[in-house]
Amino acid sequence: MQGQMMHYPLTIGHFLERAEKLFPKVEVVSRLPDRSLHRYTYGEFASRARKLASALLKLGLKDGDRVGTLMWNHYAHLEAYFGIPIAGGVLHTLNLRLHPTDLAYIIEHAGDRFLIVDDVLLPLWEKVAPMVKNVEEVIVVPLTGKPVPEGFLDYEQTIAPAGELEEFRIAGEEQALGMCYTSGTTGRPKGVVYSHRAVVLHSLASALPDALNLSQKDVLLPVVPMFHVNAWGLPFTATMTGTKQVLPGPYLDPESLLDLYEREQVTATAGVPTIWLGILQALEKEPNRWKLVPGMRMVVGGSAAPEGMIRAFDKFGLRVIHAWGMTETTPLGTVSYLKSYMEDLPEDEKYRIRAKQGLPVPLVEARGWGEEGEIPWDGKTMGELQVRGPWIAESYYNLPEGADKWTEDGWFKTGDVVTIDAEGYIEIVDRTKDLVKSGGEWISSVQLENALMGHPAVAEAAVIAVPHPKWQERPLAVVVLKEGASATEEELKAFLEPKFAKWWIPDRIVFVEEIPRTSAGKFLKSKLREQFKDFKWE
Repeated sequence: MQGQMMHYPLTIGHFLERAEKLFPKVEVVSRLPDRSLHRYTYGEFASRARKLASALLKLGLKDGDRVGTLMWNHYAHLEAYFGIPIAGGVLHTLNLRLHPTDLAYIIEHAGDRFLIVDDVLLPLWEKVAPMVKNVEEVIVVPLTGKPVPEGFLDYEQTIAPAGELEEFRIAGEEQALGMCYTSGTTGRPKGVVYSHRAVVLHSLASALPDALNLSQKDVLLPVVPMFHVNAWGLPFTATMTGTKQVLPGPYLDPESLLDLYEREQVTATAGVPTIWLGILQALEKEPNRWKLVPGMRMVVGGSAAPEGMIRAFDKFGLRVIHAWGMTETTPLGTVSYLKSYMEDLPEDEKYRIRAKQGLPVPLVEARGWGEEGEIPWDGKTMGELQVRGPWIAESYYNLPEGADKWTEDGWFKTGDVVTIDAEGYIEIVDRTKDLVKSGGEWISSVQLENALMGHPAVAEAAVIAVPHPKWQERPLAVVVLKEGASATEEELKAFLEPKFAKWWIPDRIVFVEEIPRTSAGKFLKSKLREQFKDFKWE
């Protein structure tokens, strides 16, 4: 016997229609290059997104054509998030922090026919353009108000005469909506193509109370760039729920963000740990300067958040929520929250749980896989995290050699090394390539880093494996101290000793001015390993 429900395709066209019909007065606020604020409503946004769709079709966009965006977080990028897919195109967000040669490779590999670029990013595009042959039209968003240079289309002049697209050109829920490329820290960047169905289901799950808990009453500021895994899907989820969106433009420094949090009374925000570490330092320096919404939720992903940081924000009445995901997972995979019966646990135990990556969100299945198969849920045994679900990629775009990232039974191999405790909480202890193998035993660089960043003098810490004549590899800690703070190597080792077995303690701790980062804000350990490959242990 079959069910008798309507066939109702899951597409983001429904999100756009819902926002314009039910929440036309809700604001979208954007920080512009001159630091002024642009304000309009979902009603105006929806109209302009429909006009962008019509304009692209008049330029010759065909179903499945890729449209690249080289843009910061602002209203026009949000219009592209919806205008491109409802026209039948594929939204391809480009990471403006990548090297021009990487950008050129990605644009060519994806086959972008059109490009929408902020006028402030034209100097970057001009470095990329000579290496690109397939882009036919470049549309420039005049955020500064200056005339658009010759040879480019003016975004405003292009969409102004276009009528609003009434009938969306979405063939079905499996049609491609967008695509992103991995940051390419190992090998060439790899493309992931998202379907309408995947994004809709991902948005529904993201909004759940035990996920990112986004509602119409929230005010959301995504610090995570809209060019990085679709800003973790937040622009889609927020439009679905009718949430006010505050988009920070290019100003991601702590003071600019804190000013915007206060001015717009933001209740939810999201970004990588390096952003929150900077904000924490600003709050500690001037604890009474900003009046933020009590309990503002700060979703952290991209890399592990140190327990010390979670504790520190609690003192300011701000709540850090740990999440995990990847480009290949659209990206939300897990969120860390306490189960109902854990509220009476000792405070230290609750912080220990909150510092884990958490539980899989509904519809995502996860397992740890070791040499002998699936690992036990004992919180100790390490294995590679593998996931599957309706918004997990099943292959890379036009990259047959990437097939080894999937198991024969259809699970995606994340490359993250995890333990899973008896309650099902996942804790990432490292990346497979970042584990330290000392004397035949594994040491987690992530756990050492998080412990070091719990020291009051430490701003950042990265731990890498360095070849050792006796033990094969030993951990070397690279530390950045907080401004005006001091600490010795011996002091930091003594700080670690109560927390780890003696053989886990780094043999050496070196102090540096800064730690290199990837375009997504993660520690670039490959560069550190290259820098310290000839390190002398004596």
